[in-house]
Amino acid sequence: MPSPSTRPSRLFARGSWPEASRVADILRAETTGGVLLIVGAVVALVWANSPWSSSYADLRDLTVGPASLHLDLSLATWAADGLLAIFFFVAGLELKREFVAGDLRDPRRAALPVAAAVGGMAVPALIFVLWNLGGGDDLRGWAIPTATDIAFAVAVLAIISTHLPTGLRMFLLTLAIVDDLLAITVIAFFYTDELHLAHLGLALVPLAAFAFLVQRRVRSWWLLLPLALVTWALVHESGVHATVAGVLLGFVVPVVRQAPGDGPGLAEHFEHRFRPLSAGVAVPVFAFFAAGVTVGGLDGLSSALRDPVALGVITGLVVGKTVGITGFTWLLATFTRADLDDELSWTDVVGMSMLAGIGFTVSLLIGELAFGPGTTQDDHVKVAVLTGSLLAALLATVVLRLRNRVYRRLWEAEQVDDDQDGIPDVYQRGQA
Repeated sequence: MPSPSTRPSRLFARGSWPEASRVADILRAETTGGVLLIVGAVVALVWANSPWSSSYADLRDLTVGPASLHLDLSLATWAADGLLAIFFFVAGLELKREFVAGDLRDPRRAALPVAAAVGGMAVPALIFVLWNLGGGDDLRGWAIPTATDIAFAVAVLAIISTHLPTGLRMFLLTLAIVDDLLAITVIAFFYTDELHLAHLGLALVPLAAFAFLVQRRVRSWWLLLPLALVTWALVHESGVHATVAGVLLGFVVPVVRQAPGDGPGLAEHFEHRFRPLSAGVAVPVFAFFAAGVTVGGLDGLSSALRDPVALGVITGLVVGKTVGITGFTWLLATFTRADLDDELSWTDVVGMSMLAGIGFTVSLLIGELAFGPGTTQDDHVKVAVLTGSLLAALLATVVLRLRNRVYRRLWEAEQVDDDQDGIPDVYQRGQA
């Protein structure tokens, strides 16, 4: 029998029972958030294209906050810079947990979602650049089609198929999380116009204090929240997008428990507390303020979709994501010892790659950073992101629904628990 070090790894294997159970809980929370996100986007679109569109614009542009601290921002900016920091804080917690205590601490398991995420960003970016060569400032939007919206994608996944293999669902979740990390890295390096090193350096002080307290398992909100807010404000003033503060704060939270029997680790505790706020409030509110573009009827829609920027975004999301994720996964299976799990087919990989083409939250955010809110190009980006995400969802639905009946039968067989220990026997057969 081959040793664990020489046994070929299985791509999209189901993983361990604790990890599968935890992912199922996350998927349920993100599904609810995805439904609310869709509702927020639809309400914004309808309102922005109604006779009362001016009231929507007035609400979106309403300025609140202390001017003395340079935080007199519009509600739309508060949603993009403030609320999305909560979203990225949860993403930072989740990513750190995956690589410290989750199944992805095994480099062989981590290689797949990382490689797939890189492919799912590189190919859409290349497609966008090809559409906009010679377009001057239009190339600033190269990163728009590189993002996957985890809440939106998971919501669609829950609607179209509830019986996909656990390993495939875990892959989508982890891919989206790695994608978020890469996206926020792109934002920090490529969409920072003016960097104030003094403010960035000062931000390290409350961040270090926050890290000191959480490393000692301090959970008192009245100590941690002010430090987090000061860190966020200083990062915002530095010129780096303020959502980076959320990722940094998430990364310093410890994952491992101090001792067995101590209960959930601090990262797990924070994730449990903040995920409902992120999925149920932060992302839907951002969608409400970001998706309200005035289309201008069929003529306006036609004009928007003829823009090379919009065509690059749509093609990148629908074609680029599918080709990039599937292609890099195939390369991993072809040139390494990794093999596709026995119960899956490459059709499943293609369907899941199409689903990853739903790029909403971060794509809209990058569009605003690239072209500026309210510009013609930004409006075209919003139309393109909505159109591309809808097409990706529809294509993924067609592919994955064809496989749903097969997986329902497999799922029913996997629930056998002959030893009555509460863990399905399929998780106790020594799978890699």
